[in-house]
Order: sequence, then structure tokens, then C-alpha cells
Amino acid sequence: MPESPTNGPEAAQGETSAPRPAYFGIGCLTAIAGFWGGGMIAVLVAKVVGAFTRCPAEPETGAPCNWFTFAFLGAIVGLVVMPVISIWLLRRGRIRARNIERG
Repeated sequence: MPESPTNGPEAAQGETSAPRPAYFGIGCLTAIAGFWGGGMIAVLVAKVVGAFTRCPAEPETGAPCNWFTFAFLGAIVGLVVMPVISIWLLRRGRIRARNIERG
């Protein structure tokens, strides 16, 4: 069976030999973590901003002012940034390993 250009010995510089489903799985898992983590970090930022602007927290729950806006934007940022960074670092590591292997 002939080797394709992406997994053979003559693979182009910058391409990896990992199958696409591996990147898809990693991207999905890190997207979930990034969504929730980004939202939680953004609520912490909302708490700090509320303290600096002297905006009172909700008396019943202690939630900061405009926490939903901060959480929504932070979740969207985390949803995009976390998978991009994780896949970029994974690809970079695999490219370095392949370059070291070639000598």
C-alpha cells in the first residue's frame, strides 16, 4: 500500500503524521474545559471589577454586578483559546520530535 504524503517518510515540513480524529478529540475535550474554566475566571474578574467600581453584590447570592456578561464572554474566549493552544502545542511537540528523529 503506498504511503500518503502526510504519513510517509517524505512528509512536508510542518505537517504531522497524526490522524485528524486525534486532534478532534483533544479539541473537543479542551473546548469543554475552556468553556467552563473561562467562565469561572471571568466571574472572578467580575468580582474584582465590582470591588473597584464599588458596585454592590446581590444580597442573597453574593454574585457580583454584571456577572452573567463577564461569564458569557469569558466562556466564549475559553471555548476558542483553550483548544487552539492545546492543539498548537501538541503539533509543535510532534514536529520537534519528528525533526529530532530525522537527525
